[in-house]
Amino acid sequence: MQFFHNTKFKNVWTTHSASPIAYERGRIYLDNYGCCISSIAQEPRILYQKPKCSKSEKIEDALLLECPLGEMLPNPSDYKPSLIVLTVQNWLLRLSADCGEILEKVYLAGSCCKFRYLSWDTPQEVMVVKSAQNKLPAAARQAGIQQSVLFHLAVFQVLPLSFIGMLEINKKIFGNNVTDVAISNGILIVMYSMGLVRLYNFQAISEQFMEQPFDLGCEFNWNGEVGVVGKYPFGLPCNIKITDIPPLLFEASSLENAFQIGGFPWHYIITPNKKKHRGVFYICSLKDNALAKNGIQDMKCCSLEPDWIYFHPDMSGRIIHVGPNLIKVLKLKEVENNTDQTEIAEDFIIMANRENCVNSSVTVTSSGRVVKKRLNLLDDDPEQETFKIVDYEDELDLLSTVAVTEIGADGRAHLDLRCNEHGILLKSIPLLESWDVTYSHEVYFDRDIVLHIEQKPNRRFSCYVYQMVCDTGKEDECSRHERTERVSCKKGGRIFEYT
Repeated sequence: MQFFHNTKFKNVWTTHSASPIAYERGRIYLDNYGCCISSIAQEPRILYQKPKCSKSEKIEDALLLECPLGEMLPNPSDYKPSLIVLTVQNWLLRLSADCGEILEKVYLAGSCCKFRYLSWDTPQEVMVVKSAQNKLPAAARQAGIQQSVLFHLAVFQVLPLSFIGMLEINKKIFGNNVTDVAISNGILIVMYSMGLVRLYNFQAISEQFMEQPFDLGCEFNWNGEVGVVGKYPFGLPCNIKITDIPPLLFEASSLENAFQIGGFPWHYIITPNKKKHRGVFYICSLKDNALAKNGIQDMKCCSLEPDWIYFHPDMSGRIIHVGPNLIKVLKLKEVENNTDQTEIAEDFIIMANRENCVNSSVTVTSSGRVVKKRLNLLDDDPEQETFKIVDYEDELDLLSTVAVTEIGADGRAHLDLRCNEHGILLKSIPLLESWDVTYSHEVYFDRDIVLHIEQKPNRRFSCYVYQMVCDTGKEDECSRHERTERVSCKKGGRIFEYT
C-alpha cells in the first residue's frame, strides 16, 4: 500500500490522568469528558476544557454522533460531529464535539430508575439508553416487597433527536431469571441466568404495545401527571407497555450467554452451555439450526486468557477466530453438490512469530547436566509472542493486530497493519513504551495516528500518541538522542511529555 511507503510512526506526545481516557475519531477525552484534545497535531491541542464538575454531573456513558451524508437537517449544528452523553442524574445531553457546548438536553426519568448505558440499535440512526438492573434495598426485600420491573429501555432516533418510546422489562412477562437485555439491529435480546438467550422483534413489539406516541418538548397528560416530554421533573413516559409475552423469533442456550449473529446466509455462534466446552464454538444456520460443515471451531488452547471469535465487522460475512498464537479468518461457503448446507473454510491465517521459541521438555546445561521440565509453557506464556488485540480499520480496509512479548522485566508490543482481504503484512509499528500484560490496554489505529491507552493499578491512566511521519532512513546521533530524551510541557493545567 503506497500510503505506508517511506513512513514511520513516531511517539509525539504522552499524557497521564487519574480518570479514564476515551478516544473517538481524532479526539481524546479526559476528566470524564470535561477535557477534549485533538490527536491530529504533532503537539497536543486542547479543543475545550470545562470546569471540574460535581459528582451529580458525572457522565456515565457517551456515543459519538456524526452527521449523515446527503440529508437535510433542521439546525446548522447538526452538520458537525457531536457527543451524546448520559449523566448520573438521568440527563441525556448532546454536546458539540469541538467546543463542548450543550446543544440539546433531555431529562429521562426520576429516581425510579438509574439510566447507565448508551448503545446503538442501528449505528448513527437509532440509539438505546438502558437502565441499571432495578434492585430493591435489602430492607425492602426482607419485608417481602416484590420488584417486578427489572430494566427500562428508552429508544431514540438521532439527528434530529426524537423519542421513539420507553419500555419496561418485567419479570412477570419475561420470567424471573432475566440477567440482561439489549436492543440491536431491531431485535430485543433477553438473556437469562441459565445461559438462555431469546430474541424478539422490537418493531413488532412497539407497534403492538405502544399506548401513545410522544414528541420531545410537547405537553402531555399521562397517568394523571401533566408535564412536558423530556423536561424536568417529568422526563419520559413509559409508553410501550408489554402486557403479554411477544412472539418469539429465536432462542438458544450458550455458555455465559455468548451469542452472535452474522454471515451470509445468516448464521449464529454459540458455545455449548457446559463449562467443559469453554473455548469450543459452534457455527450454526439461523434458518434451521443446522451445524455448518466444519462448524465446530476449537483451537485447543492451553492458556490463561481464552481465545475469542466474532463475525468480521467489514460486513463480508467472514469470521475472525483469535488464539494466543494464531488468528484464523474463516469464510462461509456452500457445500459442493449441496446448496442447502454451508461449510466453514479458512480464508487465511496469521501466525505469531515464535521462531526462536524453545519449548522442549528436556534441556542440557553447559556442564552436561540433563534437566527435565515438569510443566510445558502455556500457549500465552509472556515470553512467547502472543496476540492481544485484533481490530478493523474501515476507512483504509486494514486489519490491525497487537502482539506482545515479554523480554526480561519488560513487555514489548508491536502493532501490525495487514491487508484485510488476504492478511498480507503491510506495516509493523513498534510501541516504545513497556507493555504490562496484567494491565488493561486499548490500541487505536486511525488513518495516520496510533493511540495506546493504558490503565494501571489505582486508577492511573496513560495515553501514548504516535503520528505518521516521513522516514528519510537517516538516523544520526542527534535523532537517536531525541528519541530517548523526554521534555515536559504544561497546557491548560495538564502535563504533556514530548519525545
